[in-house]
Amino acid sequence: MDARLILTLGCLWAAPALAQGFDQSHQAWDALVRRHVVLLPGNHASQVRYAEMAKERAALKGYFDALSKVPKAEFGGWPKNERKAFLINAYNAFTVEKILTRYPDIRSIWDFGKIFGNPFKDHFFTLLGRRMSLDGIEHEILRQPGAYDDARVHYAVNCASIGCPMLREEAYVAGRLEQQLDEQAQRFLSDRTRNRYRDGKLEVSKIFDWFKEDFEPRQAYFARHAGALGYPGGAVPVEFLDYDWTLNDFRSSSPR
Repeated sequence: MDARLILTLGCLWAAPALAQGFDQSHQAWDALVRRHVVLLPGNHASQVRYAEMAKERAALKGYFDALSKVPKAEFGGWPKNERKAFLINAYNAFTVEKILTRYPDIRSIWDFGKIFGNPFKDHFFTLLGRRMSLDGIEHEILRQPGAYDDARVHYAVNCASIGCPMLREEAYVAGRLEQQLDEQAQRFLSDRTRNRYRDGKLEVSKIFDWFKEDFEPRQAYFARHAGALGYPGGAVPVEFLDYDWTLNDFRSSSPR
């Protein structure tokens, strides 16, 4: 076959693949969480079938490879909601992968260690051209002042724990991101095991203490969400509940 014809055919074959780029529907991750995330009664929380997720490591790896291949320059050219959805999905997927490296011999993400082996500070994956940690995604990018300035990301990233806002049962996608984040906020704030009004005071998740700067002014934030929190509004005493770091494993955890 003529060399020029071979070159032409090669270019025609490669062009669609290059044009396609990264799958902004996050179809691979969407399929996995739809199969293996279980909504608990009331739809305020979820758990994960890690045992079943572990059988799909090849599919997970394919998604990780796609995430890791995105260059920083390409990422920077995307619309903000595409970037935000990418980062949230990446955080959640890599967290699941971290758990699977020890599953089923793990009862909490802190089993990896809080100083040596810290699961949030461990640079165990590649993203945007460099080795990165879960904290790198959350604190260095998503929460970087001026980058996104969206407290709702706290309701979207999942730390594989009962106390954490739920892992969503679908991938985050740019076209529906606002609605998805609003729903996540409503779900978490309405969960009376983690946020409630009782005896004249608000008892809320430690998230609002650890990341208080993201919710300031905090009393005003709570007042805006008084309906979800189930309180009449106004300034009231606030107490922070203990955080449950038990693994959000559907097999080993009892429904709440």
